[in-house]
Amino acid sequence: MKIGFLITARLKSSRLPLKLLLDLNGKTILERVIERCKKVADVSDIILCTSLNPQDKALVDCAKKNDIYYFLGDEMDVLRRLSDAASFYNLDYIINITGENPLFSIYHADIVVDLAKKGRHDFIFIEGLPVGCAIYGIRPEALKTVCSFKQEIDTEIWGPLINRPEIFDVKKVEVTKEIQLSNIRITCDYIEDYLFILEIFKHFPSDHVPSYFEVFKLLKEKPELMEINSSRVQAGLLEETLLRINEFFVKNKNRIEELKREFYLYDKR
Repeated sequence: MKIGFLITARLKSSRLPLKLLLDLNGKTILERVIERCKKVADVSDIILCTSLNPQDKALVDCAKKNDIYYFLGDEMDVLRRLSDAASFYNLDYIINITGENPLFSIYHADIVVDLAKKGRHDFIFIEGLPVGCAIYGIRPEALKTVCSFKQEIDTEIWGPLINRPEIFDVKKVEVTKEIQLSNIRITCDYIEDYLFILEIFKHFPSDHVPSYFEVFKLLKEKPELMEINSSRVQAGLLEETLLRINEFFVKNKNRIEELKREFYLYDKR
């Protein structure tokens, strides 16, 4: 089974320009993401999914430097970019993380990979980790189905398009309460986020890849660190956008199921 770890990344951020190239104790944020991906077991390929926009060339250079693959796809449509990359590299399953999450949980990524190998769920997500620590598992056929019917173009926030148990085989992985950190963001959208994550990395040797459990222990021992970015709130879909998506699924459920059968049958040939 060919499982690809796809890192979605662009340099278009206006809130924190060129954030993926910022330093985290000797390596860039993107390089920290890549080194974590390399720790996840049973992944065939690690692929940077970025765009053809010249501004993203620095990300391609980083991929080459760190000996991983890259794919240049749609600038705005993240789902289309992921789907096209999966087809190009002939992947059987996708593991996905975004480039601004340099402390995603390797332990839970391994769980998602194991589930992908056993059941090939359409969509696997983790509930109970801080924002930025969870990864996702996606079956390429499910992604093709979504891309064939969706009306949204800017799909940077795409969860509601595929987390649809009424259509897809969705698997939720629940994190035990003992290791949950509620209302915490460990992702890099704002300068405060960067300063928070940088402070975490300063507590470890530069060549060390801290586990989620080590980070959890650090934040429990030094809760004052979490105040650095506590004023920032995670961006989400506008309520009217979410309502529009929900209404679309209700009205088109039968057609979507037909498309799904077509893609799944085609990919079994």
